[in-house]
Amino acid sequence: MAAPVSFARITPADRPPFTVAYDRKGAGEPIVLLHGIGHHLQAWRPVCDILAASHEVIALDLPGFGASPALPGGSSYDLASVVPLLTAAFAELGVERPHVVGNSLGGLLALELGRTAAVRSVTALSPAGFWTPAERRYAFGVLRGMYAGAQALPQPVVESLARNALGRASLTGTIYAHPGRRSAEAVVAETRALREAPGFAPTLAAGREVRFTSDVPGVPVTIAWGSRDRLLLPRQGVRAKHTIPGARLVRLPGCGHVPMNDDPALVARVILDTVG
Repeated sequence: MAAPVSFARITPADRPPFTVAYDRKGAGEPIVLLHGIGHHLQAWRPVCDILAASHEVIALDLPGFGASPALPGGSSYDLASVVPLLTAAFAELGVERPHVVGNSLGGLLALELGRTAAVRSVTALSPAGFWTPAERRYAFGVLRGMYAGAQALPQPVVESLARNALGRASLTGTIYAHPGRRSAEAVVAETRALREAPGFAPTLAAGREVRFTSDVPGVPVTIAWGSRDRLLLPRQGVRAKHTIPGARLVRLPGCGHVPMNDDPALVARVILDTVG
């Protein structure tokens, strides 16, 4: 049975209040983990215990994803809006300038947080925003297809598919290089998280014009890319390195777009190297 999450009510000075779900463990310098679009904080569970051996680890459900409710009506899901909300969430949770690790959308948010000097270090795993227009259209098309599939499949069919490795591959093979390693329970939960995410459509719409073109000076930055990423192709990592010359670019052999499950030990080592 999945571990329960906690909730925090965030009241920014200049924005309507909102709520985020989070999971917290360990002690030491804080590390905040941000998932990708359509996912949830449980994506980080394969690495949380490793990180929590030496650090306080807080995995967040981004607003409108996982157990976090949608933002109040009329609120935007663009970067300029969400980044200050995350900074406010850090303050409410009592963490000042945490180390931040993000995957995909979470990686883009982590880099934006680094650019505003709101964090101590950034580890971005296959971050969004370094695509060409054609690569963005391809990625968004794949994401829309995954979302439509999650909505179309009845829950009993999802549960049946998740019971075997081939079925798990059909549900999550786009984002994992080794989907068979994901548990049936985890695959069912993340398919439901995608299907029920009120933030999916507005976040995707807000990302149409997004390209990360700024340096991130003053904080350590690592950009890591799975060699088998089929959603955001690995060559985008080279562009990221050109955009952020001081960043360390790391290849994750045999990993897909969400590498935490494909090779938890490697991903944890990359994170801890950056934090250290």
